[in-house]
Amino acid sequence: MSVRHGAAGVFRVQGTDPATAECSTLSCDLAAIATDPGVVTALVVAGVVAFAALAYVRDAKAECRGERRRVLDERAAFEEFADRVSGLDPAPASSTATSFDGPTAAVRTVPAADGRGGTDDIRLRRVLAAYRDTVMSLPHYREEYDETIPESLAAELGPDTATALASNGTLSSGAQSALVRRSRQAADARSSLADAIDAEIDALSRYETDLNRVDRRRRRLLEHLDSVEGDRTDAAIDIWHRLDELEADCNEAAGERQRDLDDPPMAVDATGGGADHQSFHEYLYGPTDGPRYPVLAQIAELAERIRTDRERVGSRVARSD
Repeated sequence: MSVRHGAAGVFRVQGTDPATAECSTLSCDLAAIATDPGVVTALVVAGVVAFAALAYVRDAKAECRGERRRVLDERAAFEEFADRVSGLDPAPASSTATSFDGPTAAVRTVPAADGRGGTDDIRLRRVLAAYRDTVMSLPHYREEYDETIPESLAAELGPDTATALASNGTLSSGAQSALVRRSRQAADARSSLADAIDAEIDALSRYETDLNRVDRRRRRLLEHLDSVEGDRTDAAIDIWHRLDELEADCNEAAGERQRDLDDPPMAVDATGGGADHQSFHEYLYGPTDGPRYPVLAQIAELAERIRTDRERVGSRVARSD
């Protein structure tokens, strides 16, 4: 399974501590946040690139929107698969028999959707064809998951469902019920995940607005200082204090974001289930090329620029003494 996704039903509300390595405010060493090469580069060229772009937050929003689209596509695919399987006629109970054991056997022996693999049963071929034409046909699915149809069935809907198909060599009524039920659970899990991503997009928009406001105030303060005629000492001292207040605003925003990270809306099971979990935010940003924590990286960049501005203003005051 892809690092972005887990098996059906694994997207759940859970209290975790996903960001223990992060700073709670900007008072910690900036380097502790900006360990990603992209952050370091941004700090180096901060004086060249227009900060108003808020590139980290902007790119994070784009990633979230793309992931939400993929999640909704998967939800629709599982819903369609459930509908198609529910419309099939299961095999009579007398025609089903157990001949294999265990999930590993199921993954190996469930045949391909074209009938190759040892079965001529039309019901089973229709199930596999339906899965191929719905879930497996999604543009991103093969690239992200890189699984065969049997492997995907076992991972998404449970190894015992694949076992039932392989053991009976056809679609029994029990296997049909399990496939339909778990496919709808997979769809419901993706609905919940899409809602959580929506909430993250809203949060990113709020931080983008707040950080833009801080940066506009920073620039206006410097523009005002440049416009003062004659002795600028008093104006410089006032602006120095105001810049200090803006850095405090950054500290506050960083603390708020840390609280978001400490209380994620969901935990995502690691590949294949088990006891390991990803944090919700790691799931979203871990596979991307940008910073692992884009909001904190953006705040760190803005705080560094404010500190640089304040040092320059302080030097101007010192020179005027």
